[in-house]
Amino acid sequence: MSAADEAVVRRALGGDAAGVADVWLRSFSAALPTVVRPRSDDEVRAYFRDVVVPERETWLAEADGRVVGVMVLDEGVLSQLYLDPRWRGRGLGDRFVALAKERSPRGLTLWTFEVNKPAHRFYERHGFVAVEHTDGRGNEEGEPDVRYVWLP
Repeated sequence: MSAADEAVVRRALGGDAAGVADVWLRSFSAALPTVVRPRSDDEVRAYFRDVVVPERETWLAEADGRVVGVMVLDEGVLSQLYLDPRWRGRGLGDRFVALAKERSPRGLTLWTFEVNKPAHRFYERHGFVAVEHTDGRGNEEGEPDVRYVWLP
């Protein structure tokens, strides 16, 4: 059994919002140390509690009673995919992408920051193609980004 198989993937419920936000915060800090977040930790937690979990198709991965990954889909947009840093490279991201493709069989789009080269390699390995590069004026962080598309 692979490490990723030890995690249970399921839809997030209202009571999961704090754990989902915490894994997002840990992952963002570890994966994107040079990107300045425009929102405080408390604002991120409130956003996941009030908007993301109740209004988006939010999935989580749980192991030993802790949230270790989060994926958010919003009408063909893979808007969030973050893993606890200790769970990177263990196959869990692959499970999330397979689920996203299953849930959006006509295709997916996503944005990732230009500086996040590991994410570029990950998504390209899963058949996503970079179709647009920006200077960052269109995101809150002001960080250059790349739009990826996957079509079946």
